[in-house]
Amino acid sequence: MFQIIKDKVRLLSVKDKEPYLRVKEITGIMPRDITLYRTALKHRSVSRGEKSDKRVNNERLEYLGDAVLGAVVADILYKRYPTRQEGFLTTLRSKIVRRDTLNQLAVQLGLDKLVLHEGPVTSAHNSYMNGNAFEAFVGALYLDRGYRACCRFMDKVVLARHINIDEMSQKEVNYKSKLIEWCQKYQLQFQFDMVSQKMLPDRTTPVFVSRLTIEGIFCGSGEGYSKKESQQQAARQGYQKVRRDVNLVNRLLEARNKRKAQKESTARK
Repeated sequence: MFQIIKDKVRLLSVKDKEPYLRVKEITGIMPRDITLYRTALKHRSVSRGEKSDKRVNNERLEYLGDAVLGAVVADILYKRYPTRQEGFLTTLRSKIVRRDTLNQLAVQLGLDKLVLHEGPVTSAHNSYMNGNAFEAFVGALYLDRGYRACCRFMDKVVLARHINIDEMSQKEVNYKSKLIEWCQKYQLQFQFDMVSQKMLPDRTTPVFVSRLTIEGIFCGSGEGYSKKESQQQAARQGYQKVRRDVNLVNRLLEARNKRKAQKESTARK
């Protein structure tokens, strides 16, 4: 109660109250350092003309928010599902923090209307601009109000109003299909190989380990109680990498171009 009163008194001395009230409307928590949230909503396209040592955008906060968000969601799920095993919790957490979900959350919370950017949102990278801003926003909230505030925001606002996690836990995400579709879009060759098969201590339950390569480059591995499940886990790891790692995507495209060039060279001989 004392902190609420203190925040209201602080707000009285602020000239431009609207940004503070907007953050309060979104998170349910009164901000203290509004500059953090302004940075969280500044896409890198706005700072392209600035010198590298003076660029201010939301990429650093996005990095921090990604880590904080993973920990907060894990914390909430651990307490909410006290009898569920690690595999269930890990899968559900990945569904909540994946880019598609965060992008939708940013729109539902109205963050998409607040993001500062230049040019149309059309490229594959920019299509996740709002989800990235959501992560940066969580990073700003963490620096401004701490870990408990992030937990409160995710539990009382996001999960209570915008995500039905019990319903989401029942939905299966077919990462293998998503990966295949992505590879076909960019004409990339992929391959799943079963690396090993081992038995659990009971000596009756096999565990399969699969490896995913795209254009000959290792992109992920996964374990499962069937070959299909292990491939799904490898595809999940690979799909998340290619959606977030621009350097990896560039390497894959270079490998594709080299393969095509060699094929054309061979055909001319």
